[in-house]
Amino acid sequence: MTRMEHEHSVEEIKKRLAAGPAHNYLRDWIYGGIDGAVTTFAVVSGVAGAQLASWIILALGFANLFADGFSMAASNFLGTKAEQDDFKRLEIIENCHIDLAPEGEREEVRQIFQSKGFAGQDLERIVELVTSDRDRWVQTMLTEEYGLPHEIRSSWIAAISTFSAFLICGLVPLLPFLFRVSHAFEVSVIMTAIVFIAIGSAKSRWSTASWWRSGLMTLLVGAVAAALAYAAGVILKRLLA
Repeated sequence: MTRMEHEHSVEEIKKRLAAGPAHNYLRDWIYGGIDGAVTTFAVVSGVAGAQLASWIILALGFANLFADGFSMAASNFLGTKAEQDDFKRLEIIENCHIDLAPEGEREEVRQIFQSKGFAGQDLERIVELVTSDRDRWVQTMLTEEYGLPHEIRSSWIAAISTFSAFLICGLVPLLPFLFRVSHAFEVSVIMTAIVFIAIGSAKSRWSTASWWRSGLMTLLVGAVAAALAYAAGVILKRLLA
């Protein structure tokens, strides 16, 4: 690490903290992008391995592109929505506990911060500060007792991120067949490999892995899936020939 990600002047810190933490939908985009490229190219590989016509590749490829893409987006939406519902459920529970057993909830706060190394007057002051504001009290319990974030991500943005990435990356293996390029399968292999490497390389921006290592790892995952699909197509053709 040779540079700072942000400035540390008083004004910059104040501005950054006032904006609050930004939600990261990177995992949704990478999840959709990799799966879109993998599953669509798997269809291409399987049909190519069976030596079927290009129109079959396009028909099955586009069917997978929209059906599987929507399915993944819907699953991500419902999964994130379930997290939101669970957050609200636990929030109601904590508010109820504060109403029915405030001293017990204060003791929970005391033991939480005691486990962090606070003691004596410092500990009691923290308990007083946390429990003097109900919203802060509830949020502290949600974070410390249940391990929940301050706020759950948007289910709509998560779903749209997954679906858009699936469509964009999943379309790439079909383009050579759509535009009737010569040696379409070979071109599709190269284009899809570039997509895998690009996704992996971009992913390294948010990790400690080097861009080339992350890119090759993503390429390896896609190559294994494609090889299995191609082998399945070859075996199926021989069995049915």
